[in-house]
Amino acid sequence: MSVARQIPASVDTSLPRPVNNPHMNPTRSLYTCAQMRRIDDAACSALGIDGAALMQRAAQAAFEVLCRRWPHALRITVCCGSGKNGGDGYLLARLARQAGRDVSVIALAAPQDVDTQAAAEAWRCAGGFIHRFAGEHSLPPADVCVDALFGTGLNRPLTGAAAQLVEALNADAAPVLALDIPSGLSADTGAMLGACVQAAATVSFIGWKRGQHTGAGLDACGDSELASLGVPATIFDEEPAGACLLDWDELQRVLPSRSRNVHKGLFGHVLAVGGDHGMGGAIRLASEAALRSGAGLVSVATQPDHMAALLAARPEFLLVAVSGAQELDAALEKASTLVLGPGLGQRSWGHALWHRALASGKPAVLDADALNLLARHPRRFSTPVVLTPHPAEAARLLASDTASVQANRYAAAQAIAERYHAVVILKGAGSLIAAPGCSVAVCPWGNPAMASGGMGDVLAGIAAALLAQGLNPWDSACLAVAAHARAGDIAAQGGAGLLASDLFVPLRLVLGGGRG
Repeated sequence: MSVARQIPASVDTSLPRPVNNPHMNPTRSLYTCAQMRRIDDAACSALGIDGAALMQRAAQAAFEVLCRRWPHALRITVCCGSGKNGGDGYLLARLARQAGRDVSVIALAAPQDVDTQAAAEAWRCAGGFIHRFAGEHSLPPADVCVDALFGTGLNRPLTGAAAQLVEALNADAAPVLALDIPSGLSADTGAMLGACVQAAATVSFIGWKRGQHTGAGLDACGDSELASLGVPATIFDEEPAGACLLDWDELQRVLPSRSRNVHKGLFGHVLAVGGDHGMGGAIRLASEAALRSGAGLVSVATQPDHMAALLAARPEFLLVAVSGAQELDAALEKASTLVLGPGLGQRSWGHALWHRALASGKPAVLDADALNLLARHPRRFSTPVVLTPHPAEAARLLASDTASVQANRYAAAQAIAERYHAVVILKGAGSLIAAPGCSVAVCPWGNPAMASGGMGDVLAGIAAALLAQGLNPWDSACLAVAAHARAGDIAAQGGAGLLASDLFVPLRLVLGGGRG
């Protein structure tokens, strides 16, 4: 993967962890605002140019994106702030005017730094006028609007005229092209800081920003493009990224190929534990996902009243009727990996099975109520464990609230990994994978149709199957998230109404590509 996999000698090998690699591909690395400031300075030094020249490169790149996406746009409104993002906007406006477009520039405030002042003067010298924003109905008619109000350094909610201008852009019928990051979006976390531009497209300069690829950042940015501005890749060597996008080409090499002379015992035995009364569907989805992902054997330990339905649905399951925790022991002894939690419930039955399963010390994937029980009875794991919380479950694991988790998904994922000493999949738009003390991997695939019941059960089953086949927890989590999302993208081509079980056929195709 883009996130390197190395295990320092001092690290417990039960939990393989990635570490930062200074030679990561900058087109997949995600940076913080502080890192981008240092990279910008290093880029100017390496290229032998000043900030004004770099600003000109940014404007040229953004104008090229605008022309390619909206080739027939003749009326362009550029909204400029007082900082360097505004300078990019002034120079883009100048380029558009020189290309024969009808360009209006709306200024939120007077330019504050030297480079932006020079850019504004260049616009005036080209015959352009600067209009101060005069309220929510003052935007001129346009085919495309450009958001050049605030750059990556914004860390507070917009108020007053700034908030009004953002709301006016969102209310306008014209699509918005955001420069570097949509105004009002945290470039570090992907959280909206209040009023936030909802762009049709965003052109990000030099490097990706972390907030563009998870949570609210995905919708706010629209279609994102990266413009390197001619900065050489070596510039990034001294600034290792703390987060990276998953790389499918690398992930496919994680899953070993299969020779012809094999048998089911070579590919692990998953024991799925869950399915209290009325919740047999969850454990069935997780169990079938494990089979579809290549596990050699899958046993299902569940309430006796689910036996007939499960046997009829999937005769390939090995069924274990469990009325009490002691009845789980024989199945635990045979299993190589557990998936614990789908439909487990938090009654005494589920609680007893949870304790018994974790006491076995087997590698495990914890999902759903297994996570809620973990929040009530915290522990640090010394065996390979993958946790798969959605934001509400993550909040319980951190004794926090969902809004705080979504306000900084990166920090939340890392905090859970550290607290429980486990690999963590924080589900949601731009799912994150974290492990103690290391970089975060970000999933760039998936779609809104996957927001339906049972999808998390399927993901848990995939991760358990990969663990059972010998992958370490980090690789299992990353490959499971990627395969789940890519299978969902294939299955969702018809739009909404996607069922979790619809992923099973494309899942086999997706994972089959990794067995070359």
